[in-house]
Amino acid sequence: MTDPAVISRSFGISRSAAAKAPGRDAVRDKGWWRAHRFLVLRRLSQLAVFGLFLLGPLAGLWVVKGNLSSSLTLGVLPLTDPFLLAQVLATRHWPETSALLGAAIVIVFYATVGGRVFCSWVCPVNVVTDSAAWLRRKLKITTGRAPRGGLRYWLAGAVLLASAITGQLVWESVNPVSLTQRALIFGGSVAWGAAAAVFLFDLLIAPRGWCGHACPVGAAYALIGSKGLLRVAATHSSRCNDCADCYAVCPEPQVIVLPLKGKAGHGPVITDRDCTNCGRCIDVCGPDVFRYTHRLDSKRD
Repeated sequence: MTDPAVISRSFGISRSAAAKAPGRDAVRDKGWWRAHRFLVLRRLSQLAVFGLFLLGPLAGLWVVKGNLSSSLTLGVLPLTDPFLLAQVLATRHWPETSALLGAAIVIVFYATVGGRVFCSWVCPVNVVTDSAAWLRRKLKITTGRAPRGGLRYWLAGAVLLASAITGQLVWESVNPVSLTQRALIFGGSVAWGAAAAVFLFDLLIAPRGWCGHACPVGAAYALIGSKGLLRVAATHSSRCNDCADCYAVCPEPQVIVLPLKGKAGHGPVITDRDCTNCGRCIDVCGPDVFRYTHRLDSKRD
């Protein structure tokens, strides 16, 4: 159950409350900045990462070489996407030492921070899917059905199996993450076509379908960050006025349900591995129910 409207009705939230523009009350109660700060900071983070890659081809200043799947920063710091490494190992090829080191650095970082932070703070596809979700709300599109959340894990397994059978990095030829980055920097009809396909999929077929249910890269980061420290918590759940704005903007609204509306004894921290730690629930909540904290924080007002 991942449709925000379905979740809202399940917890007695009125249709009129769930249908209004999310965040409007937060702007009135907290001001524009506090109602958008984590969204703005995420866009700045994504823009900064994109800018580092763009400096090379645009200005000849190669701070970062490569792409989000595999890169080298300042000629010394390798970073490797763990899912790319998993594909390489599935093909029964032994990667270079720098690739192993790069994957280890990425895994340690995201395992410590926690959640799918890569998906919401780094990945350029997040901008595409957020734009599709925003347009769905503006156009009041209610058609479409999101697939089950477990689909991303099945796809990840299928990709690794296909890589093992073919001996090829199957996913990298169609990976929307690297293709969207390539489209933004170098252009190209194939790369732009991949970004457009994700946008139309989320807009017309499956709400929050790609990042929320299908992307195998997201599955990898969900598993890596499942025990990480940084978490969002519904610490002040007693303040909740059932406006449903958090459900409307959350790319994984099912993760909010138990921490916010669960039975007595369930902690306020969102520990679900699918949470992206994007902070939008914190932004749009007028009563300030949510906040960033750590996974061991059990305080609830």
